[in-house]
Amino acid sequence: MKNWSSSFSSMAVSKLFLLLFFLSAVLSESKIVAEVKQKQSKDEPFVGVNIGTDVSNLLSPEELVAFLKLQNIGHVRLYDADPDILKALSRTKIRVIVSVPNNQLLAVGSSNSTAATWIGRNVVAYYPETLITAIAVGDEVLTTVPSSAPLLLPAIEALYSALVAANLHTQIKVSTPHAAAIVLDPFPPSQAFFNQTLNPIIVPLLQFLSKTGSPLMMNLYPYYVFMQNKGVVPLDNSLFKPLTPSKEMVDPNTLLHYTSVLDAMIDSVYFSMKNLNVTDVLILVTESGWPSKGDSKEPYATIDNADTYNSNLIKHVLDRSGTPLHPELTSSVYIYELFNEDLRYPPVSEANWGLFHGNSTPVYLLHVSGSGAFLANDTTNQTYCVAMDGVDTRTLQAALDWACGPGRANCSEIQPGEGCYQPNNVKDHASYAFDSYYQKEGRGSGSCDFKGVAMITTTDPSHGSCIFPGSKKISNKTKEASNSTIESSSDAEKLRLITVVHYSFLL
Repeated sequence: MKNWSSSFSSMAVSKLFLLLFFLSAVLSESKIVAEVKQKQSKDEPFVGVNIGTDVSNLLSPEELVAFLKLQNIGHVRLYDADPDILKALSRTKIRVIVSVPNNQLLAVGSSNSTAATWIGRNVVAYYPETLITAIAVGDEVLTTVPSSAPLLLPAIEALYSALVAANLHTQIKVSTPHAAAIVLDPFPPSQAFFNQTLNPIIVPLLQFLSKTGSPLMMNLYPYYVFMQNKGVVPLDNSLFKPLTPSKEMVDPNTLLHYTSVLDAMIDSVYFSMKNLNVTDVLILVTESGWPSKGDSKEPYATIDNADTYNSNLIKHVLDRSGTPLHPELTSSVYIYELFNEDLRYPPVSEANWGLFHGNSTPVYLLHVSGSGAFLANDTTNQTYCVAMDGVDTRTLQAALDWACGPGRANCSEIQPGEGCYQPNNVKDHASYAFDSYYQKEGRGSGSCDFKGVAMITTTDPSHGSCIFPGSKKISNKTKEASNSTIESSSDAEKLRLITVVHYSFLL
């Protein structure tokens, strides 16, 4: 009886210890949630876009600003602090992150006066007319230009001191975007940790972010995770598609179920910060996206996958879905990127991350119904009429003749020397004529048939300099908005509203 009593007492103490440990963990986690949630509660999560300018035939400055407004894009990130861009964004409601390029780190990081001059020239000169919300100092410095790493924190602190002197430090945050490669052993997320060789920089950086209420900026790409771990990471998991329970990724330490790679990546960063005793810094995803075209080694860079990823990403953020670790916290995300930067190569995918071509026509049309007015070119609202595959030339020619004749379609663009004359074949010419008739008829029922040789598609058939009639409707709206902006300006200042706006996830 004594032995049983002693054993029972020992068991009771053990259970009590486990209970106290569990309660401590819960309270600790609750504290983390409360601290981070308090910071996020000030702002709703949003989706923004990155704007790169390595684009041939970019929209005119007036059209570009109007285009951002037309698409209800309220947050943009620039890769520099171009004065014309900042002037263009003046007196709009568009919030902007400006950047210190990597090649300017040496000057800014080694001289307080240079940092102060940079703030005066690129921030104070425009704020608050231009709504600058943050400064991104460098881009993926620790992994792409490690020789500049010692300059990173001095540059950040010097810029912050200049903001303090200008009394703008509470309105404008300072941080630096990192590649996901700074996190090692990212799955399961609970085992993730920062590359310890970077700790001499990361630790004081996190302390600075905590002290100033600034976010940790991360560039996170599930596309690269999938490509580097094919056969291990499911494609559906990478694209936010629903998974059967057997295909969900489960963290064995927390038993949290991960149905999307992006959520796992975000949580791996939160756990990495927690391992360094930092629990009050929010994550801002400064880049994420999926390429719509690639070379032979990139078979998953397709329009369908890019459409699926970005459409689901937008819904995920605007639905405030959070992550398994922090379901009540949703990171804001900047999609990479607004335009295809066709001057960037190789590989092929480098030039094909954009939501739109440089002329503002969609690369694909997002499925974002129910997610508000953001990115107004929803697939469900924009359709085209094109010739079907496999139809014999004689039948297509007869349909083409009818469309351009009795049907009164506008076929001027498929005449010799015009924008849509090439490629010079019946199928391409018929597609243009069919779409012209279809759009003229208001996309009405039966207006895309042509005796069974035409079909409706949600994929924009425009190519190169050939813009199909359905795409011109979007372009015309942009021009109308641009003209309206100019006509409503009552003084010269308003007329100055012009211009533009890797990771190894080893399982």
